[in-house]
Amino acid sequence: MLTSKDLINLEYKYGAHNYHPLPVVLEKGDGVFLWDVEGKKYYDFLSAYSAVNQGHCHPKIISSLINQSKKLTLTSRAFHNNILGQYEKFITEFFGYDKVLPMNTGVEGGETAVKLARKWGYEVKQIPKDAAKIVFVEGNFWGRTLGAISSSTDPSSTNGFGPFMPGYEVIPYNDLNSLRTALKDPNVAAFMVEPIQGEAGVVVPDENYLRKAYDLCKESNVLFIADEVQTGIGRTGKMICCEHHGFKPDILILGKALSGGVFPVSAILASDEVMLTIKPGEHGSTFGGNPVACEVAMAALNVIRDEKLAENAQNMGIIFREKIQSYIDKSKIVEKVRGMGLLNAIVIKDDENSNIAWNMCLKMAEKGLLAKPTHGNIIRFAPPLIINEDQLNICIDIITSTLKEFE
Repeated sequence: MLTSKDLINLEYKYGAHNYHPLPVVLEKGDGVFLWDVEGKKYYDFLSAYSAVNQGHCHPKIISSLINQSKKLTLTSRAFHNNILGQYEKFITEFFGYDKVLPMNTGVEGGETAVKLARKWGYEVKQIPKDAAKIVFVEGNFWGRTLGAISSSTDPSSTNGFGPFMPGYEVIPYNDLNSLRTALKDPNVAAFMVEPIQGEAGVVVPDENYLRKAYDLCKESNVLFIADEVQTGIGRTGKMICCEHHGFKPDILILGKALSGGVFPVSAILASDEVMLTIKPGEHGSTFGGNPVACEVAMAALNVIRDEKLAENAQNMGIIFREKIQSYIDKSKIVEKVRGMGLLNAIVIKDDENSNIAWNMCLKMAEKGLLAKPTHGNIIRFAPPLIINEDQLNICIDIITSTLKEFE
């Protein structure tokens, strides 16, 4: 039997060195728990970056995966299949949109949204040829394709990969005046933003920012694109985070938990006016809309709704932040806790180049809880949305007892 060390060495020898994972080798998942190859049990407080909102290996989602994969897996979009139309009807009604364009990954969703916005800008808004602009915000993260990193302000994403995509403008996050200025340009087709910045460290904007940003877009005839790949599907206490602010984005990007983490599935939802600007041959994906993905996504969304997981995320998130805050009030090392629903983070009073947050995560893993730092001094906490209060309290004890060791 290969040990964790053996398996880590295999990855290091034969795999690209584009990740720096915690030294834990996992082989089994069930609900909120993970087990490593030595049989040690952990609480999962990352949820595969919020892809496993429904819990690991949810039986209803796995059943849909198995049943459909025995009948038909892939036809490509050269032909119709008997599941795609049913899925398209289901998801558009579920979120209240006219049309969906199915893709596989979150970054493909982002690329699709940008293409859609440009096409709408030319065909509907009548922006001059090749002059369309998309406005992004500092600290954004929507993937690592060239299109995505062209909007990034993170040197680790951009160094050594230029030249970058033209037609992008990047403004400060949570800054309505900067957005107002950017929107004065008549060639702006869209504003693309994460309602809460996940990879940046669960950065939550001012309460009125998103709604006012949406209103400014409407005043300027600019599309509001919500990147809800990480914040969507119940994570923040609503089905999508924009619901907290009372509006529906013009283009909605979903991924990650759209499949419960068992299959790559993403979706881009929009109105007929926006979606029907794309014509046959102008965009697509061999695997997008395949029958397995469609069945899995329907099952995954039904689990979120039927098990009231958004509501549970809302309630458990309040408990988590209140209890962590009560610890922080007496802490010398933790600056703040922030988040919404079960997407939360703590900020360690330290510079981004230190290893304190990393070492804290190693210690929590020793105690049976898996989390991962981001930007050096920030630790995200995002368990599956099925977690109950007893389990949450155990995990809070693990977190706070670890923090005490570093005070």
